[in-house]
Amino acid sequence: MDLPLPSETIFHVIESTIKEYRKFAQKNISEQIQDMTIDQGLVLLFLNQHPDLTQKEIAELVFKDKASMTRMIDTMVHKKYLKRSMNPEDRRRYKIKITDKGKDVLETLPPIIHHNRNSSLKGITKNELNQLEIILGKIITNCTKK
Repeated sequence: MDLPLPSETIFHVIESTIKEYRKFAQKNISEQIQDMTIDQGLVLLFLNQHPDLTQKEIAELVFKDKASMTRMIDTMVHKKYLKRSMNPEDRRRYKIKITDKGKDVLETLPPIIHHNRNSSLKGITKNELNQLEIILGKIITNCTKK
């Protein structure tokens, strides 16, 4: 059986696309917010919309494992973007809140994100985006079937 090289598969193209977008987006974020990563920005955005998210729920939304998420939140607390306190209803969990410094970032971040998305999707029609979403959804379904 002749197996194509990984670089000759659609999965390589998908992975390359994600990596290039992340480099592009990080460069644009870093120009305005020097000590903020894409993932830290995502944490702030999710917490802003859903302030009661648990650390585990945030980790799932930003595709991080438990240990990585713990380190990221520790870093964000150290940078004073987040404040962590004991959850009185469940002492095994922490309450995570956005600080004033984190709220300042939430004012700066949306225009950068809009620019990143618009620039990266330039020349791609809504129909093409819909087709891509359908195709990627089918791949996800195929990979998650039991």
